[in-house]
Amino acid sequence: MGCARIFAALRRCKQLEEGEITTQLSRCLGLLDLTALGVGSTLGLGVYVLAGAVAKTVAGPAVTLSFLVAAIASAFAGLCYAEFASRVPKAGSAYVYSYVSVGEFIAFTIGWNLILEYVIGTASVAKGMANYIDSLCNNTMAETMTRIAPINVSFLADYPDIFAFTLVLLITILLGIGVSESTKLNNVFTALNMVTVIIVVVAGAIKSDPANWRIDVQEIPEEYRDKAGGGGFMPWGMAGVMAGAAKCFFGFVGFDCVATTGEEAKNPKRDIPLSIVLSLVIIFVSYFSIATVLTMMWPYYLQDADAPFPHVFDESGMPVIKWIVTIGAVFALCTSLLGAMFPLPRVLYAMGSDGVLFKPLAVIHKRTKTPLLATGLSGLFSAVMAAIFNLNQLIDMMSIGTLLAYTIVATSVLILRYEEEHPLTVKDKSLRVGGPRATILQTCNLLGLKHPTELSATIAKCTIGIFFVCMLVCCVVMQWSSSVAVWSAIGAVLLVLLVVLYRQPRADVKQLSFKVPLVPLVPYLSVCMNLYLMAQLDYQTWVRFILWLVIGYAIYFFYGLRNSTLREKKLPVMNGNGVHVKQIVTKF
Repeated sequence: MGCARIFAALRRCKQLEEGEITTQLSRCLGLLDLTALGVGSTLGLGVYVLAGAVAKTVAGPAVTLSFLVAAIASAFAGLCYAEFASRVPKAGSAYVYSYVSVGEFIAFTIGWNLILEYVIGTASVAKGMANYIDSLCNNTMAETMTRIAPINVSFLADYPDIFAFTLVLLITILLGIGVSESTKLNNVFTALNMVTVIIVVVAGAIKSDPANWRIDVQEIPEEYRDKAGGGGFMPWGMAGVMAGAAKCFFGFVGFDCVATTGEEAKNPKRDIPLSIVLSLVIIFVSYFSIATVLTMMWPYYLQDADAPFPHVFDESGMPVIKWIVTIGAVFALCTSLLGAMFPLPRVLYAMGSDGVLFKPLAVIHKRTKTPLLATGLSGLFSAVMAAIFNLNQLIDMMSIGTLLAYTIVATSVLILRYEEEHPLTVKDKSLRVGGPRATILQTCNLLGLKHPTELSATIAKCTIGIFFVCMLVCCVVMQWSSSVAVWSAIGAVLLVLLVVLYRQPRADVKQLSFKVPLVPLVPYLSVCMNLYLMAQLDYQTWVRFILWLVIGYAIYFFYGLRNSTLREKKLPVMNGNGVHVKQIVTKF
């Protein structure tokens, strides 16, 4: 392939015909199933651990505000996912969304990244569930396996976790049997989880004392004062609230698994956007309520970072509630494990169907209506990681994958909103191509265009590209400089770019069942928040992430580029008057 053809292949976009809804997968998921899947995959162990850990060490009682900030950041991403779900009712989540808007290379990058995210998510939940159950048995399994089969490798686990390995395989078998059966079990577990949350909130409210939100630093015992901040509602100030928000943000990771069910939902254009919004609302209310009662029941500096609720209810003289919470945590882990595993085969199926990954991954079993090979391989990969790896070094990679996916989806919303709708006629070609004068005038939309043209779309795309560069510079500056003047200058540039985007004409999206409000502001802010949080990750995370990408790109350039279903593509040929005369087949 020549360089020009390779570059063209990297930019080729998938075209979805209007009304294309045929699929080999079983359309059996309704609104309730999708909402339960989103809630179950997100509202897992974090609801029982995250609030206490952040309250004790980072934010204090203001952890409630941290959850609020994290919820806003997640809501921005959720709105963008919801619009794309109404545009593209196909399996594959952010992978397919980016494939139809920004091109095959970026789509493969996101898909390959999502594979790692879901594998690590599945393995970490299985590991957490195994450790939690083992702790109820006085760590008998850990002590026995460490004595029998120790692993003396620094970046691996201390022992092979056979229990975690078995848990993942059981979930893999369940998902392979059928989507309907697995979602019914998920619905039951999610319902039990929500009942547990309600019991915790009601019981905690009875023992709540608002005085725990305004503890004076002088009232804190000497042995705790060094690690208790300045007392009060925000012991570590607004910086603590924002640092807590960065941690709490990852408590919302998982709702995007709903977007992978585009070919299994009964009414994807309506139910997927609605279920995403409902999931985020339920998740936020649960987290906010849990954090409120937890910090009102017990002083923040006395919280147990590993198991806050069993500790608090034990100290409050409510042992029955303590065991209800313990059992509820097991059900929560079951739903999280199922939710973490569910999207992975769907992403592999979508990429295999498009030929950018190995095509056998897209084979659907006739009886179960599931991609059995993709499910089996992804389950085995996750099970091995859960059994032998020390996941502490890999947790941040799940975060970087999620944030990158959110960023691409938000960017895709911007690109599609400013795309040219109706090509202009020949007599309008001066506006279509645009000289220097027309470009300058259209930057502020002084040409009076009412609909997107090639000129306005090009200006919008260039503005988005400049915005990315400026935001990355801003993230670096915020890490190394506290100069108000520099921050103000970068902020002014970002604001000007937002105004330029706002002035460009946008495409008509009245036909969509759901659309992001306040475009370009909402996706613009989503990209800003995601890039900022990505910049907070350590360099080791970026090194591991780059190594994973190198493996993926080797597969893409040696296999996917030549086997993509878009390699042979029919292109229309027009005569001088813009009339379609024939089609030709091109190979990239």
